[in-house]
Order: sequence, then C-alpha cells, then structure tokens
Amino acid sequence: MNAFIRGLCLACVLGFALPANAATKVLATTSDWGSLVTELGGDKVNVYTATSPLQDVHRVDAKPSLVARARSADLIVATGAELESGWLPVLLQESGNSKVQPGAPGYFEITSALRLLDIPTAVDRSMGDVHALGNPHVQLDPRNIAVAAKALSARLAQVDPPNAAFYQQRGADFQARWQQAMARWATQAATLKDVPVVVIHRDQTYLVHWLGMKELAAIEPKPGVPPSAGYLAGLVAKLGTTPPRMILRNAYNDPKASDWLAERVKAPVVLLPFSVGGTPEAKDLFGLFDDTLRRLQAVAK
Repeated sequence: MNAFIRGLCLACVLGFALPANAATKVLATTSDWGSLVTELGGDKVNVYTATSPLQDVHRVDAKPSLVARARSADLIVATGAELESGWLPVLLQESGNSKVQPGAPGYFEITSALRLLDIPTAVDRSMGDVHALGNPHVQLDPRNIAVAAKALSARLAQVDPPNAAFYQQRGADFQARWQQAMARWATQAATLKDVPVVVIHRDQTYLVHWLGMKELAAIEPKPGVPPSAGYLAGLVAKLGTTPPRMILRNAYNDPKASDWLAERVKAPVVLLPFSVGGTPEAKDLFGLFDDTLRRLQAVAK
C-alpha cells in the first residue's frame, strides 16, 4: 500500500509539473508563419497551421476543429492587414480564449512589424477585395521575413518568459542564416531585374518589387474578381504591343485563365509555390525562395 501511495504521489507531482515544461501552443494562420515559428521556437513550441498552402487564405471556414485549436492556444500568429478578416475574428470569438484576443500578448500580427505596399487612398466595394491597410501578401520579400522574425522572437519570449534566452539564441541563429541566404538570392536574382511579367492576383507584388521585375498587368481586373471574356480579350490586345516574358501563377490558383492567356500571348506560365509547402521543394522558408528563384530563372534565361 505504501508503495502504491508513494507512486500515486509521484504521479501527481509529475502531472502538476508537466504544464511548466509543456511546449507553447501556437496557431499560425499560414504555413509561412508556421515555418517561421518553428525556426524560432524549435522544440519549445507546438505549432499548428490553420490553412493549407494550396488554399486561398482569404476564404477559410472557421471550423469547430480550428475553434478548438484557438481555444487551447498560447499564441496566435496571423498575417494581419485584414487578410484573415473573413474568418479569424469568428475563430477568436468562438474560442473564448482571452489570451489570444487582439491586444493581448498571445495575439501577434506579422504585418504590425512591416511597411506595406499598395496602401489605397480610399476604399469602396467597387474596387474588389482591396485591403484598406495595404497589401497583406508580405511573405515573398525575404527582407520582410527578417524583420518579422525579430519581432516574433520578442513576442515568443514575452509569451513564454522562462525560455526567453532560448528564443533569443534561436532568433540570432536564424538571422545569421537568413542574411547569408539573402546575399545568395540577391546574386542569383540579378538576371530577373526588369523582366516583364503578368500576375493573376496582386499577391505577387512583394516578389515583383523585391526582384525589380516589371508587372505589366493582372489577370484579375480587380482584386478577387474573376476576369470576364471581354476583359481577357482586351488584355491580349494590350499585351500584343508589350508582351510579357512570363505569366506568374501561384500553386493555389485556378490555371484556366493563365493558360488561356499564355496560349494567346505566347508567354509561358511559371508555377510558383507562393507559400511553404506550395511545391514539394518549398519545404521551409529557405526552400520557398530557393524554389521560387529556380523556377523564375529557368524561364528568364
């Protein structure tokens, strides 16, 4: 009996000790931020990603399984700038988790640390899915990743103070590796400067801006609005005088419109991962940029 009681007491002690040693639970809205949290948090974090890289993040269902994840999360990492406005507020409200509500330490928006492009002077419904705070598709400029990583490291330390030194060390290691990779990518990308391209949605803006490419047109007449036959015909006429070298399509895009346009303007479609996991080679953030540049250069040569 004494042995049983001692064992039971030991189990209770260990049970109460587990929460102090448990990994910080993080719910990331995209695979890019899930990958970044993993880089910065290592085995101190337990990361769940709310969306697939083959999914349009604008349009997500706040399913009960996601509500359960938000309910148990210590930290939510979102893009922000209204990218997840159609579903994340519902998720947060339904979760009832005070730790991860906007304004609390457990809620972090990547765009809060960044300077955004395409900030409109006015917004109305006739403009399509225009984001009033600026273009939220920030992950395809590696300089944004570096800035976001610094801010996110600090937030992880705030949410999990006992492991603050660990996050600081992981953050410094990531920054060193990332700066080396950025120097390599800058050298590789020199041949892409001024290359004329067509995009589907304005979610390639940061990539085009970073690489110095020339965006001639977008297949969507307005953000989030599918092109009509008349609009596409006008696009063919416009591009006849200034043809693109390539048409950029993200892994999650429907290929029909880009393939139709490619056939008529005689420009190849380049499939890009867009997010971590969008292609088999884009296994993490480093792979995302390696594979993106490889695919662009294969056509630009």
